[in-house]
Amino acid sequence: MNGVTIILIGLIIILIFLFISTIKIVPQRSAFVIERFGKYRDTLMAGFHIIIPFIDKVAYKHTLKEQVIDVSAQICITQDNISVEVDGVLYLQVVDAKKASYGIDNYPFASIQLAQTTMRSIIGKMQLDKTFEERDNINSTIVEAVDKASDPWGIKVTRYEIKNITPPRSINDAMEKQMRAEREKRATIATSEGERQATMNRADGDKQELIARSEGEKQKRINEAEGQAAEILSIAEATAEGIAKIAAAIQNPGGFEAVNLRVAEQYIEQFGKIAKEGNTLILPSDLTDVSSLVATATSVIKQQGKV
Repeated sequence: MNGVTIILIGLIIILIFLFISTIKIVPQRSAFVIERFGKYRDTLMAGFHIIIPFIDKVAYKHTLKEQVIDVSAQICITQDNISVEVDGVLYLQVVDAKKASYGIDNYPFASIQLAQTTMRSIIGKMQLDKTFEERDNINSTIVEAVDKASDPWGIKVTRYEIKNITPPRSINDAMEKQMRAEREKRATIATSEGERQATMNRADGDKQELIARSEGEKQKRINEAEGQAAEILSIAEATAEGIAKIAAAIQNPGGFEAVNLRVAEQYIEQFGKIAKEGNTLILPSDLTDVSSLVATATSVIKQQGKV
């Protein structure tokens, strides 16, 4: 291989290198900052681009995706002088590649430092109990502060999330005791409320039972009274009907004689029973004359009939 061939091969390699150097392919959601002779020239977005070798160069490469940056734990002093350890996660995004390149040297580090100082300032204005309750307000305040400060850097802070708030061990123990006492208090209140409700339910049940029983007793007495009244009315009606029929029968032919005979029979029968049941018997003076007995009974019936 002579010298000319070697030179040609070298020239070909140089040309290939120069050709490759002129081609720049920018990935999706990325941005390349181009400098010409050390001065900003252009920002290349996603796609195919050609630059001048040795004159233009890619000075900075930025991703336009949302970035997640871990904010390491730091010690913050609360308003009531309690030291707590707080860490979090910061979400940000490059919206201007030129500002992100020339506005600040290291925007992730600067954003973290700003988030930490803002966190210490906010925690210092709160009581310990409030730091657990006001997480959302703390997060929104940090986002607002860091986003405002990072605007000249071409950075957009989307959100900040507190991961942990860790108080000292002694404070943890005291808080656990307080929470345990609060839970026991709520359990005692719930139990007493349940017992109170149960007592009220039982009393109401007893009341309803007594009312139902008294109503039943009342209805029973009403029914018995109505039954007795119906019975008395039926007996009275039957008696009246019987008397009316007897009176009608007496007015018929032969009725009066039948009544006389019946009265005499009943009179004799009753005196016969008295004689069987006792040893002593008082008789009227005219009982020996049966005809006088019948005549006496008949006169009574006549008098009743006239009446």
